[in-house]
Amino acid sequence: MIAGDRHSNLNAVASTIRLLAVIEASTITGPAKNLLQFAHLARSPGGGPVVELEIAVFQRPNASTLFLDTARNLAIPIHVIPENRPYDLSVMEGLRSLVQELRPEIVQSHAVKSHFLVRKAGIPKLVRWVAFHHGYTAPELRARLYNQLDYWSLRAARRVITVSLPFREELVRKGVSPERIVVIHNAIDPDWGAQWRDPQKASALRARQGISPGAKVILLVGRFSREKDHLTLLSALADLRQSGRIPDPRLVLVGDGPERLRIEQAIHRLGLGGAVTLTGQVPSAEPYYGIADVAVLSSLSEGSPNALLEAMAVGVPIVATSVGGIPEIVRDGESALLVSPRDRDGMARALEQVLGGTALTRTLIAEARRAILSRHTPEARAHRLIEVYQSMLAG
Repeated sequence: MIAGDRHSNLNAVASTIRLLAVIEASTITGPAKNLLQFAHLARSPGGGPVVELEIAVFQRPNASTLFLDTARNLAIPIHVIPENRPYDLSVMEGLRSLVQELRPEIVQSHAVKSHFLVRKAGIPKLVRWVAFHHGYTAPELRARLYNQLDYWSLRAARRVITVSLPFREELVRKGVSPERIVVIHNAIDPDWGAQWRDPQKASALRARQGISPGAKVILLVGRFSREKDHLTLLSALADLRQSGRIPDPRLVLVGDGPERLRIEQAIHRLGLGGAVTLTGQVPSAEPYYGIADVAVLSSLSEGSPNALLEAMAVGVPIVATSVGGIPEIVRDGESALLVSPRDRDGMARALEQVLGGTALTRTLIAEARRAILSRHTPEARAHRLIEVYQSMLAG
């Protein structure tokens, strides 16, 4: 709601919420996927208010238009704010003008850059602002400095939605008011990826990737960045292959990013040249879950990882590190096997347990499925978000 009109119309709150989401997205990242999913569901939430959501996206010349095209195909109104170069401060005026034109009741932003631009452009003086905190990567020094700047931005938000309790605790330590922070985990369609579990499709993809029918496929889906710790997983794979107790274990890494060179060097150093497939960036990881015997998250830090929810939904057993929000979503020995971060030996042992195909493996799959259906559906997440928006407007 624009400043000067502070008295909320409770009838309007009950029927319609006008929302503008601000995001920098060219491809379909996890936050972008969640945003599009919510926009689709919130049009007809079933008993609650309708959310009229529009999206503002920063777009550089020659950048991918996958996110733009996907939003338009879903008939979601999207506004492009041109960005001609890095540190193009003209985008702040473009954002401010768009808010004044559309007059949303709430502006929400995603990730460090959008948070900073929203605060620096003075948007919190014009409209209620909710910031989505997805956690931070740990790349070069410049990005780490930006992450520190984000705490300054978030202190001005009316609400900060984060995805795990450790993230909440970190935000409080950095000066964000605890009463403004809400923890909401990510969600996934329970039928996500189901079509790719078809044996014929799986067999065809294995053949295209040069993976024999009898090989055991270990899958990791995620950005090639340091906090994902691909190197520990590669070391565990080398140990697993050397032990010989699991026939022909193969690793498929889906994604790309700044750590690619180090990953390739580690593959060569460990003698894993014929045992690891790097797919690069793909439109969707769904087909690769269809050939996976186990999904791995070897991360040093996580929030509410979409890759974890994807494996749970599609019925692939999970080995993951006990970091961030992962233990809030799965339980060790019940719906996943959890190991300590950087624990090469523990990772190898857990992989061997799951790939052995015991009753434990079947239990992990069944319990993970139950967790998805009871706590992590998109409908449940959308309902929780709408409750947050209503509380902001009523307050």
